[in-house]
Amino acid sequence: MPASGRMKTRIIIDDRQSTVVETPFPRPWHKSHPLIINWRLWQELSVSQRDMLFLHNVSWLTAVRLIKPELYQGIAAVGLLGTVFEAFQADAVGILAAGGLTAIAAGQVWRTNTGNQAKLDADDAAIRVAQRRGYSERDAVRHLLEAIEAVPLVEGRGGLNYTELLRAQQLKSRLGTVNAPPPERIRTQ
Repeated sequence: MPASGRMKTRIIIDDRQSTVVETPFPRPWHKSHPLIINWRLWQELSVSQRDMLFLHNVSWLTAVRLIKPELYQGIAAVGLLGTVFEAFQADAVGILAAGGLTAIAAGQVWRTNTGNQAKLDADDAAIRVAQRRGYSERDAVRHLLEAIEAVPLVEGRGGLNYTELLRAQQLKSRLGTVNAPPPERIRTQ
């Protein structure tokens, strides 16, 4: 586990869940965030697949920044203050405008932290951490790709979902088995 994730991540074993690893969206008011593992399903993956899957989830958890002062967080805060101010004024149009601004900005913050690009960035971070831990870049990419492709089989799902397909295509392009990575407009959805 990367050093930045040791203080923020709490590993929980729960064999009742249907997924191999579940990483609930981190709440900013919690000091540590759960990473829930189904131990029975986890053991069906190879050690290197488990390493890379674990590093991906920890990298995603540590990359989520809700309180970080950026444009959309600032707009959401201003919109929330405007909504409260307009509520005290009892101005329905102002409440709707400020509330709408808050909702749009909060939705953008949510998409930034949970969207496809966040997962692809977590893959890149996991590969960088794995390289510091002794994996070659090619091996790290290959093991992460194998883990992504093995998880639906272990979980008994029909196949990869959209985000997993996108991640797999990105990793295959890094390995050189696919000619082109996913288009930028698809990566940011």
